[in-house]
Amino acid sequence: MQAAPDREVVFMTYETGLSVEEKVSSLFQPDTLLPAQYFETFRRKSHLEPEKRLMLAVLEDAVACFQKYLLARDGRGRAMFREAEQWILEEESDWLFSFENICEVLGFNPRYVRGGLVRWKEATLQARPKAKVYHLAPRKARRSSGAALPARTGQRLLKAVGR
Repeated sequence: MQAAPDREVVFMTYETGLSVEEKVSSLFQPDTLLPAQYFETFRRKSHLEPEKRLMLAVLEDAVACFQKYLLARDGRGRAMFREAEQWILEEESDWLFSFENICEVLGFNPRYVRGGLVRWKEATLQARPKAKVYHLAPRKARRSSGAALPARTGQRLLKAVGR
């Protein structure tokens, strides 16, 4: 039973290079830190956090528009997608809120994120169902080629349908 505590002490000293006594005594020694270093760290966190949150919100909105409006059929949705795609694909922009700058400030690799979004777009476009196109004859041609119904029968059918 005595060997197990010795092994732990040996393992801990091997891991950190300090004996147990040195570890315990180091707990009660003050850390050396200049006031300017402390306040600089505090200032950085408090001043940059709102900007980072704004940048994250801009990135989230662009990705959401990119994904939501990829298959949009209306003009507004297509415009939202094109704008988001253009912003994401733009490279080497010196604008503060460019895609690359935002990714770098947030700690993301812009090429990796951009590549993932492009792959997602391609996979989504490949997976979407293909629409079937039916060519219909003009209205006049359909009426003349079909069987003619008496006017009264047509009215009864419309009444039965509820029109």
